[in-house]
Amino acid sequence: MEPIKRDLYLNRLIERRENGLIKVVTGIRRCGKSYLLFRLFYQYLLDSGVDADRIITIPLDDDDYEELRSSKKLSAYIKQQVTDDGMWYVFLDEVQLCSGFEAVLNGLNRRENLDIYVTGSNSRFLSSDVLTEFRGRGDEVRVYPLSFSEYVSAYPGDKYDAWQDYYTYGGLPLILSRRTDELKSRYLIDLCRELYLKDIEDRHHLRGDNVMAMLVNILASAVGSLTNPYKLAKTFESNGMRVSDKTISTYIGYLLDAFLISKAERYDVKGKKYIASPFKYYFTDVGIRNAQLNFRQQEENHIMENIIYNELLVRGFNVDVGVVEHTEQNENGHTVRKKLEVDFICNRGNQRYYIQSAFAIPDSSKMQQEQKSLVNIGDSFKKIIVVKDRVKLWRNEEGIVIMGIMDFLLNPNSLDL
Repeated sequence: MEPIKRDLYLNRLIERRENGLIKVVTGIRRCGKSYLLFRLFYQYLLDSGVDADRIITIPLDDDDYEELRSSKKLSAYIKQQVTDDGMWYVFLDEVQLCSGFEAVLNGLNRRENLDIYVTGSNSRFLSSDVLTEFRGRGDEVRVYPLSFSEYVSAYPGDKYDAWQDYYTYGGLPLILSRRTDELKSRYLIDLCRELYLKDIEDRHHLRGDNVMAMLVNILASAVGSLTNPYKLAKTFESNGMRVSDKTISTYIGYLLDAFLISKAERYDVKGKKYIASPFKYYFTDVGIRNAQLNFRQQEENHIMENIIYNELLVRGFNVDVGVVEHTEQNENGHTVRKKLEVDFICNRGNQRYYIQSAFAIPDSSKMQQEQKSLVNIGDSFKKIIVVKDRVKLWRNEEGIVIMGIMDFLLNPNSLDL
């Protein structure tokens, strides 16, 4: 298997080198955080002239380093390694395994000759609390599973075969080393049961509670659909289980913390305000989503929407679901107000794009349906429809860009074409 460069994330670490902040590399387990830090960035430092002895690497999930999960022993060990006033680099893998790590990192970060990098798989302390815990000295680099362009770069076939594998098995890097469908599906099913859900259950003492597994199944079955804890509680009830919406809300928080899912909020485009509920949930990796359902529900249109959403996050956009209020006349001549949906509103700095995911547009009536929300937005930001079909990029008479999924995913500047 060809080594995967992951230059996007490597460059983000290089840009942050020796900036005085604690670099926090976050992401779902098995997405390549350790590989990025301990192989790619480590090699970059060596190539730039850093002596290997000046890079202190501590994989806390390795049993050989178990005693360093004590904050006092970890602090003492690192200080013992630092023998002069030159620059030293500290790599800590799965730092959440050390109780009291916040105090250790804050103490070490006061030393001007330490450049600190940590990885972790739980966002509760790494993302939402990072600025609080590290008192403004944390700098997060979020790592995602392989994007489609990364996947294709190491795939032993053409991009169309790669797409079929990708929307089925997702982008966890080790998928590429599994040669058969059976091995790929078994790897993902085992990860779901033995790693991801078990992690959450152990951390939050949910043993024997099958509510979490069922919740993940329900979210996987309805990926990209509008929902909220109240609606989900009703779904549980229809399946013969009474679970409060408060419990469901808490469990969704656990899934978000573990980076298994992401939440897209709804934004009223014309009213310029967020709508409190419902939300959409997408899976960080579509292979995990499919494995959770034992590969039974392979609706390529919904999976494609999830992949587009993840690609936008990888590119650094803040992504919301858009709502456009529109008035029109019904068949009786009465004026009615309708809420039209825009799949994605993407913001990055002063850039904004509106994107629709449309599996196929076979005729003009389908085009009218797909572009209706976009033409009613009324501003001049770029509007794009991404289709599964192999089409040459074109602009229609409404000024909307239509592009194929391959062009969108494989060109990092596709939104500006």
